[in-house]
Amino acid sequence: TMAPGRSASLYASVGVITISGGSLLLLVQNYGSSPVKDVIPNTALGILLLVVAVLLAYAGIRGSLSHGRLLSTLCLTVSALWCGSGLVYILEGQRLLQASELRSALIPGLAAFTLALLIVGSVAVMVKKVFLFLIAIGISLACAHQIAGLAAVGFGQSATAANYLLVCLVGVYFGFGRLLSNITHGKVMLSGPSGKSRTGVVTEQNQECSAAVSVGLVMNLLSASVLVCPLLGVVPDLFVGHVPWLWTAGVFQLGACVLLYRAMDTLGATFYGFVALLKFAEGYSALLTFYSVQTYSPVPFPVVFSVLFFTLALFSLQKSLLDGLYHLFYVAYCIALAVERQGFLQGGAQGVQGAIFVMSALMFLLTTYNTAATTMIPTGTGYFKALVSKLQGITFRAHDKELHSPYLGYSKYADAEVLGHACSVLAAFAMTITLSDRNPLSVLVLPWVVVAGGVLQLLCGSVAFSRGKSFESTVFILYGMMWTVWGLTRYGGLYGETRGFNLSVGIIGFILFNTLVVVAAMFLNVAWFAYALTFQLILISFLLDAVGSLPFGYDIGVTIIFGVVSFYCFLAHIFNSTFQTPQIPLGKPLVRLGGIGGGADVCPHLPARKASSVQQIAEIMKSGGICGMPTDTVYVLVAACNRPEAVVKAYNVKKQAQDRPMSMWISSIQQLEPVRHLLSPLLLDFMEAAWPSSISMVIPRGGPWMDIFGLGDASRHIGTPQSIAIRNPDCSVATYLISKVGPIAVTSANPTGEADTTHHNQVYAKLGNKVDGVLCDGASPENIASTVVDCTKIDSGQIGFFRVGLIPKSKVLKIFEEVQMRHRQGQTNSAF
Repeated sequence: TMAPGRSASLYASVGVITISGGSLLLLVQNYGSSPVKDVIPNTALGILLLVVAVLLAYAGIRGSLSHGRLLSTLCLTVSALWCGSGLVYILEGQRLLQASELRSALIPGLAAFTLALLIVGSVAVMVKKVFLFLIAIGISLACAHQIAGLAAVGFGQSATAANYLLVCLVGVYFGFGRLLSNITHGKVMLSGPSGKSRTGVVTEQNQECSAAVSVGLVMNLLSASVLVCPLLGVVPDLFVGHVPWLWTAGVFQLGACVLLYRAMDTLGATFYGFVALLKFAEGYSALLTFYSVQTYSPVPFPVVFSVLFFTLALFSLQKSLLDGLYHLFYVAYCIALAVERQGFLQGGAQGVQGAIFVMSALMFLLTTYNTAATTMIPTGTGYFKALVSKLQGITFRAHDKELHSPYLGYSKYADAEVLGHACSVLAAFAMTITLSDRNPLSVLVLPWVVVAGGVLQLLCGSVAFSRGKSFESTVFILYGMMWTVWGLTRYGGLYGETRGFNLSVGIIGFILFNTLVVVAAMFLNVAWFAYALTFQLILISFLLDAVGSLPFGYDIGVTIIFGVVSFYCFLAHIFNSTFQTPQIPLGKPLVRLGGIGGGADVCPHLPARKASSVQQIAEIMKSGGICGMPTDTVYVLVAACNRPEAVVKAYNVKKQAQDRPMSMWISSIQQLEPVRHLLSPLLLDFMEAAWPSSISMVIPRGGPWMDIFGLGDASRHIGTPQSIAIRNPDCSVATYLISKVGPIAVTSANPTGEADTTHHNQVYAKLGNKVDGVLCDGASPENIASTVVDCTKIDSGQIGFFRVGLIPKSKVLKIFEEVQMRHRQGQTNSAF
């Protein structure tokens, strides 16, 4: 694994060099082209810009995860600029846009990025990052001169090329600095984003702010610019040339949504999921103008969306007052869409977008500055919490990563249920709209049902799957597929007159799948059961429609019921993730079973990466508990040797066979100090040379020395009457736990005869509530067991092998030969 400093430096290098490469490409294009002929054809230019944009996006995302926030913001912003403009050039090169329309297509996007990069450059100056300032200002001025050149033919091309030349020179300087640093092995370094320079990328102080938030705000700025330009008369109207900008904004905001889930920011991820949906719908409306289809915004649906935005705005006040205020602008936007049937093409909605443009620019400035600077501009953080905390009986939930830890382990992503249920609300109410003579597929189903209910639900299912939440991921992925299929067929008319048994077979398959979901939901809670059951009613309406027997109004009725249930689940999840008390009830499981399901009490599952977790497991073991623990091979079941009742319990839980006794593990050879006089010098020296490792040594039992560790009668379960197996594992978690508890009795964490346990989820699944705790470390690093060496005849100069596992036989023999050679030369174990 690469060190954080080197990782940040690598992605900084990729980002700067890629920006320089893209600037060189545009330098050649602007310097060598004339008003009548381009040096690089627009199609080729667009494809090259897309390739550069992908590389920049990768560098920006990886840099964001490595805490290079300001440079990541710059890389992602420039990536979106070149992605959108590259798509526009491709459209023009393929004659989907006329040459005369290129100006109207490019200006709104270039104007937004001119302002965005100017803000990034200004912040870079304020935080004394001159290197980033030169890049940001150079590209910002290039965009401004390109706008001038589009407004007046032949004007500004040379100035645009000059600004890209500046960016290229900065890239050459950076490359020379990296080469000089490598030649001198780091003794000579030029200022630049290397992680060590004063003006470079360092780990910023304010880790709560993310580059994803900044880029999400830039995308809001971009879409607002595109929509407000027709209102201001900058461009004639919204048309197909604006689709690349709007859909680029939607894609980048979906990326921001995923990154914010990774940053454990559920509210931020939900907001950018919502606005990404708006961007796709706006772009779709612009696309419809190409086919001369009139857009339509039915009243009930935008009102439902405004209610979701308003609810999100209220809960976002806990982050800052400014966040809540910003979200309210989108409440007004949705209301404006409901008031005017032409939706995105009308002046009211476009006027609200003008206000969003100004607010987004302000939010971007504040967020970018607070991300990079050591001092923060106040945004009203903490006021809402302080006010609400004074109310009787209301307690906020602590917002840390443990909030999103499922009961079996931990995850790198936050819960996605809030966005998933909201998408169900949007898709359900979009389905209920009556459009009279209008085509529902082209006007309503594709932008709202397929994207909201389909694409975003699939994203939520993927996040839930990454969290290890099997049920939730199954539900969201299954329902996402169903919204897409049902929307395109039932309301899109894709199956036309083809109805009957053949179509019904596929629908019945979905119904059977969802029947399993309904049954599984009975073991979770009432809310999930109602959610799955009402969706089953929707599937039945799909089946009835396929066979031509759908009662009038049945599909609308059950869809509205599902929408109401989905809204309740949305409200409950966002409320319960915010407040510790009170809680909106989700209901108890309808069916209870023993073991892992049905609401049974689950033992503590603690992340192994935390020392406090290891300490908690140690206390459980000191109190006589048995626990699951990760090792350098597979998961094991452990008990403290000084608690003989725990050793007996572990033996009985394991259902140990007589030929598979337990072994004893130590954290270091020092723990054998009390019995050193009972072990031969050669054996001790072999232990010292071979451990810590995945080598278990079977040694003579020889005398009552096991009683010294407090095993008592439980010692009969460890080893055989003639020998015992002992090991010092090569695992920091295991050795730290053993150092806290003392020597431990160990057996594999699975009933005898079953496969080894290779994930912390399997420990509880296999052994049930007989386990008192589990240290969670994900998948095992190796699925191969340890090598077991027979050391019962080691004093005669011989060792054998009961099992060859992770450590090969040749390596063990080589270690033993080296120990024997030292003994012949008079070198003994210095540890004793």
